Amino acid sequence: MDVVPEMLTERTVLTTLAALAVLGMFVLLCRARRVSASVEDATLAALHRVTSAAPHLRAGLTQESADKTAPHLRELLACVAVGIVDADGTLLSWDGEANYHYADLRTKIEQVLRTGKREFLDHGDVTCDHRPCPMRHAVVVPLEVEGENRGALTVIAGGDRKRLLRAAAEVANHVSTQLELAELQESKERLAKAEVRALRAQISPHFIYNALNTIGSLIRTDPEHARDLLQEFADFTRYSFRTSGLYTTLADEIRNIDRYLTLESARFGPDRLNVQLKIAPEVLPVVVPFLALQPLVENAVRHGLATKPGGGTVSVIAEDNGTEALISVDDDGIGMDPELLDAELANAHLTGAHVGLGNINNRMRATFGNDYGLVVETEKGAGMKVIMRVPKFAPGVRPVPPPPSIDEPSVGLAAGPQLSR
Repeated sequence: MDVVPEMLTERTVLTTLAALAVLGMFVLLCRARRVSASVEDATLAALHRVTSAAPHLRAGLTQESADKTAPHLRELLACVAVGIVDADGTLLSWDGEANYHYADLRTKIEQVLRTGKREFLDHGDVTCDHRPCPMRHAVVVPLEVEGENRGALTVIAGGDRKRLLRAAAEVANHVSTQLELAELQESKERLAKAEVRALRAQISPHFIYNALNTIGSLIRTDPEHARDLLQEFADFTRYSFRTSGLYTTLADEIRNIDRYLTLESARFGPDRLNVQLKIAPEVLPVVVPFLALQPLVENAVRHGLATKPGGGTVSVIAEDNGTEALISVDDDGIGMDPELLDAELANAHLTGAHVGLGNINNRMRATFGNDYGLVVETEKGAGMKVIMRVPKFAPGVRPVPPPPSIDEPSVGLAAGPQLSR
């Protein structure tokens, strides 16, 4: 059962728009170079310049990104100069000649930032002492993201006015699309961080209270065991509440699960909580979203086994599946009706029910794509199994090392994964 249906992402729409803008620039460049080059050569040249500029624009509109982008835009437009201005009217970069005419363009730039409409300036409209001057025309076009000005693009050309206006508009659309993608990426990262904070908040206060209570009860009767559990608790909280990094390795997530289950086993007793960890060594380096597994294991213990008479078993299995890692969290607890689970997930943002499950599903899809949502198998009285597929490589997904453990104690996975416990 897929938890959340597939849908077209906003990023896909924006990428399509960017591709259409690039195609428009291809046509312009091809028309401008009929005599000197073939259509294929012009297309390849335009593609190279567009793809060279795009990565810098994805960093947002800053002086550094503008300095790296402006030369590519000037080559793409085959113009005299390109200037990039931010929303406050500050010149971030100027690449090319005729920079002495920037003062003549200041009023036009301010009008564009104020109205959002392009402005044109002819060389005959200004006083110029430079002979010969490469400028014949200049145009200032707005850089808009979702209807708001983020800056302006100034283009100075020595050729045809009509071509200048069309080409400048196409390039401005491309730049605006890249800036919108940059803001979307930033918004996505903020959302991911907010979701991690929400998962931390979901770590049950009852678990923390019960863990400390269990440790306290052992201080006199078994101080060595109490010390070991206190070490596990310290390492668990240190890892779970760290503030850096959206991603981690499967090995680090498994270690944290091992700590959690060690504490819960001490509370419930080995007769009520059985644990099985089966981890293939080759998938330990796979990168997963931070806190992607612990909430699933906690859900299995709290909702699947805690209320089942006699307890049961929770199993965590990670297998090599070609280009992916196949991970499952399985319990033989009380389970639930699949239709009821669907209904609760649909209203999780209102009721808080299974919010961790929905949160992780959303993060997996946002990180790896819609095909990587969670799959849940459950039936009332038959336990629950949550299946997660993780690609072994995904662009931009890199782990951040976890904070060091106190006194660096040995963990079950330090010398390799425990196959069962």
